[in-house]
Amino acid sequence: MDKETLNRLDQARTKFIRVIWCDNANVIRGKAIHRKRLKTYLTHGVGITAAQQALPVMADAVVPNSGLSPIGEIRLVPDGNTLTLLPYAKGHARMMGDMILDGEPWSCCPRSFLKRMINASKQAGIEVMAAFENEFYLLNPDDLSPVDDTVFAATLSMDLQQEIIDDIAEALTSQGVVVELYYPESGPGQQEISVLYTNALGAADQQIVFRETVKAIARQHQKIASFLPKIFSESAGNGCHLHFSLWQQGKNVVFHQQNPSTLSPLAQSFLAGILDHLPALMAITTPSVNSYRRLQPNCWSGAFRCWGYDHREAALRVPTNPILPSPTHIELKTVDASANPYLALGATIAAGLDGLKKELKLGEPLTKVPGELDESEREKLGIEQLPSCLEETLKHLENDAVILEALGRELSQSYLAVKKVEWEAMKTFSLEEEVKLLLDRY
Repeated sequence: MDKETLNRLDQARTKFIRVIWCDNANVIRGKAIHRKRLKTYLTHGVGITAAQQALPVMADAVVPNSGLSPIGEIRLVPDGNTLTLLPYAKGHARMMGDMILDGEPWSCCPRSFLKRMINASKQAGIEVMAAFENEFYLLNPDDLSPVDDTVFAATLSMDLQQEIIDDIAEALTSQGVVVELYYPESGPGQQEISVLYTNALGAADQQIVFRETVKAIARQHQKIASFLPKIFSESAGNGCHLHFSLWQQGKNVVFHQQNPSTLSPLAQSFLAGILDHLPALMAITTPSVNSYRRLQPNCWSGAFRCWGYDHREAALRVPTNPILPSPTHIELKTVDASANPYLALGATIAAGLDGLKKELKLGEPLTKVPGELDESEREKLGIEQLPSCLEETLKHLENDAVILEALGRELSQSYLAVKKVEWEAMKTFSLEEEVKLLLDRY
């Protein structure tokens, strides 16, 4: 870290620098280094127990069969390129951390897993650019009621929530996150803020920044912000759609060069890979018991294994625009913010790369609403409803050699162990019980 950066910390009267990691349960955690001791920890990081990657969302208790225990020390080494002053926590800064063991990236580190998938993409001749598109609720802390009772894109909600939304946007901007769009979503008190795409690692880091910032600014306004997939039984769920594009030599290659209103052969095979692995992939992209309350037909949540142009009921939507070339990116809707972004994006890339490797063919785009078709009609079209609970998708993951190999033995073992314990603990929970436990976690 250069002298200019250290001077910037001092000028901001920085007292602590938080080194952040995100565990298998998608709980954002951190250890803070005092400014006067920063140089000491920059190279070798701070110590954390290996057991950190064996903790479920419910409690700090090591799950069985994870391959991890309280024995073993991992170094959490800060990535100096991610240093950011925290606009919502005066005197504190943040850096993302990489988990290092014996001088090498630890096999159970989610951020290192995404880096491996980025390298695999480069070896396949492509670069993945991405952004997560978050929906969240703003709630009153006393009774967890929504802050307003408005409908989709209601300007009344824009007026009512202007101050808090403006502060969120300003805080994100000050941290280098480019805000593109904002509008109230379908649920009462529900909001959506879209941010600009970036490289894959930056997109996952940006998702951590987004969640941290939104929740912190909401607290400053005496509100609660929650990204929990399903909070109210009769209102819209919170998605966290993954938007991504494929690039070669600095050029977008999603669209077909000879027919620029359709997908390129490369993009088609990449999408085919995602669809092929989607039932297993969901154990990572929609990984909470609560996720499956949102994934219902006719809820625009991507509950069916299919794709389509501008199709909001399909798991994979290909947005188009009137300005050619088009399309330029793809949206995976079967994602929510209970997913660790490094694992979710990395596993999605692994699935897409498998489609490229096998030259998988993408079926015809769906032009009908799958939830309005009977089972025989869906069968003829090759459409199936995706898993309806976490247990089901975990079984798919256990049998998906491609994603397991991409994760590696240690990471897949610890991840599956955590998720199985979460399923057993919460499989009989009511929605109210899930909300009580998970509202502040996500």
